[in-house]
Amino acid sequence: MPRYCFQLQVKPDRIAEYRERHATVWPEMLRALAETGWHNYSLFLRPDGLLIGYVESPDLAAAQKAMDDSDVNRRWQAEMSPFFEALDAPTPFRPDQGFLLLEEVFHLEDQLATLDNDQGTPR
Repeated sequence: MPRYCFQLQVKPDRIAEYRERHATVWPEMLRALAETGWHNYSLFLRPDGLLIGYVESPDLAAAQKAMDDSDVNRRWQAEMSPFFEALDAPTPFRPDQGFLLLEEVFHLEDQLATLDNDQGTPR
């Protein structure tokens, strides 16, 4: 399944509340994410507010579109958008649309699979 990593920036004065909000995400939001194709979704937060997200999805654009069409996501994004510094995104800022996708440059399992397919040819 395709893997995606993204970056956002939480405002320093909102970090504590951001953590609290994500400790108890609304049940209907959790279900909507799972039902629209967001799998193995994790967020990682650095003390200065740098947020790194990881998600697996058969089609990230389709998963984003499906969430965009949901009422719960519109409500969640309206509440969450004030927590973020806009990166290079349209106004009004929506974290679910304004994150910066990062390029994957290494994945252990992919390289091991290639090695196994090459039958472990020594280098």
